[in-house]
Amino acid sequence: IRPLAEDEDYLDIADKLKDFKKVFINARILEESGKEWKFNEGCLSIPDVREDVLRKETILIEYLDENFVKHTETFSDMRARVIQHEYDHIEGILFTDKLSVLKKKIIKGKLNKISEGNINVGYKMRFPK
Repeated sequence: IRPLAEDEDYLDIADKLKDFKKVFINARILEESGKEWKFNEGCLSIPDVREDVLRKETILIEYLDENFVKHTETFSDMRARVIQHEYDHIEGILFTDKLSVLKKKIIKGKLNKISEGNINVGYKMRFPK
């Protein structure tokens, strides 16, 4: 998730997350709780597409760390959202899968261009053939 730099709220969030680095091996989200809240998400896998996504505010996750020590931990707010977003990737889910049918129709053209490789990004990408 890459917050937009021009918004002060996003800068505050980015600052709070700058030192949030963890290794999650064989992670399992055991519970998602709290209210659902909307946040404008994006992803390096889908460049130039950003949409509001609803996610629960708190998660309980079980995982092994880089030393293979088992942990069960609760995360909230943006930390929970980042973990949920990345966990979804492991499950084969992209943030666009969580959008309404209408939103998917609106961004379909952009998604088609990306899948055809008609996009310029500053990093290496592989496209379906």
